Amino acid sequence: MDRLTEMEAFATVVDQGGFTDAAKKMGISKSAVSKHVSSLEARLGARLLNRTTRRVSPTEIGLAYYDRARRVLNDAGEADALVTSMQSAPSGLLRISVATDFGVNHLSPVLGDFLTEFPDITVNMVLNNRFVELISEGFDMAVRIGELEDSTLRARKLTETTKRMVASPAYFERYGRPQKIDDLSDHKLLHYSSQSSGAVWKLTAPSGEKRQVRTSGWLSVNDGQSLLNAAVSGLGIAYLPSYLYADAMKRGEIVEAMPDLPIEKQGIYAVYPPGRFTQPKVRAFIDFLANAFMEKGPDVW
Repeated sequence: MDRLTEMEAFATVVDQGGFTDAAKKMGISKSAVSKHVSSLEARLGARLLNRTTRRVSPTEIGLAYYDRARRVLNDAGEADALVTSMQSAPSGLLRISVATDFGVNHLSPVLGDFLTEFPDITVNMVLNNRFVELISEGFDMAVRIGELEDSTLRARKLTETTKRMVASPAYFERYGRPQKIDDLSDHKLLHYSSQSSGAVWKLTAPSGEKRQVRTSGWLSVNDGQSLLNAAVSGLGIAYLPSYLYADAMKRGEIVEAMPDLPIEKQGIYAVYPPGRFTQPKVRAFIDFLANAFMEKGPDVW
């Protein structure tokens, strides 16, 4: 006989307090339940139930076996539910957190295609430049750029971006071009005001040495597009990701400040809470993003 069926029959007898009610619960005959339990006892070589004309109760061994058997049955039920859930059509509310710059410039334009493909999903996309706690703040997933700080989350890399110091040709005509990292202290720098590290640029020298540039900057703003606009208008040098500056650089509105420096790369990731399985709506969106950004890359935006 099937081992799980034997375990289920025994556990149901314990739960229901007798063979008759167990048979009703399982939708089989009372004699079939009895045969399953007898087969289980014979296989284990132990009596699991005390049987009287009035009641049925587990023996000491039976009670210990019941605890483990119930766990196995619950796990089996969860496994069945997992398969059913993973095969079901993605649906429901999907809450996403994404940095404002990336969300406005690259996530928003593709959302229409996603919602058309998955009409049973509704999206609530929250744009901000702070680190959000996915679980406690009720987000299903987030798109994060750079080093991942929370190692407890699951992550899938979507693509990469580069970071470069850029400014307009007019700026360099007026103020000159920095020749080495130390020269940046004499220039007008444009900073993210929302950076947790403050007005600090982490750069790599041609020698491979890691350097940190700490200057007050001429302008600080909590929006990357505004920094790019400031750089294009000649206000100073900005340190920006390629998904923001790529088009402006192609048009010649900005150029790289120090092209001899090693290029800094950052990963772009979809992150989501850990668990035994991923919700269909989350899995569908991550797969969609991976496909949408497949042809994107450090300087291809």
